[in-house]
Amino acid sequence: MTPPWLIPATVLLIGYLLGSIPFGLLLTRMTGAGDLRQIGSGNIGATNVLRTGRKGLAAATLLLDLLKGAGAVLIGAALVDGGGPMAGAMAFIGHCYPVWLRFAGGKGVATMMGVITALHWPAGIVFALAWLAALFGTRWSSVGGMTAAVSAPVAMWFMDRIDLVPVALALALIVLWRHRANIARLAKGAEPKIGAAKG
Repeated sequence: MTPPWLIPATVLLIGYLLGSIPFGLLLTRMTGAGDLRQIGSGNIGATNVLRTGRKGLAAATLLLDLLKGAGAVLIGAALVDGGGPMAGAMAFIGHCYPVWLRFAGGKGVATMMGVITALHWPAGIVFALAWLAALFGTRWSSVGGMTAAVSAPVAMWFMDRIDLVPVALALALIVLWRHRANIARLAKGAEPKIGAAKG
């Protein structure tokens, strides 16, 4: 007989492994753009890929990071009842803390968007709009990402998806934590805007 913990544990593992695929790092290496960890901020996300001058690679990284979050939710939901939020959260953790990169991953914004959209697409639309509005309004990538992350639990609350507020809030808090250096630079007026060499 299958142990009752085996399928949920498998869902968590699948979510983490899927989320831990460093698409930004892989794409830049495969296309000869260099080691992303030695470029700009050293982050493996789409914003830093953009600093290589390869807009197409940055867009591909954004899309793939988003899809792995959404994919984890769909796989988790298919394998076990209530598995979507579990797998999605683990994909997010995998992106931020991938074992393959000594737990030094990305900030998690695109992956969180994929998770939120797959869990409740109207909240995903709010997330995207908040991200774009803050990004283009301030030209600070960090402000765009943090604003979008905070919008998710708020949107879930007002859309009567109280069941999803805890996971959305947890992911938002981790995004804020991952941006702590950016917050410090913003407070000092030293945070570079989109197009700067470092961030």
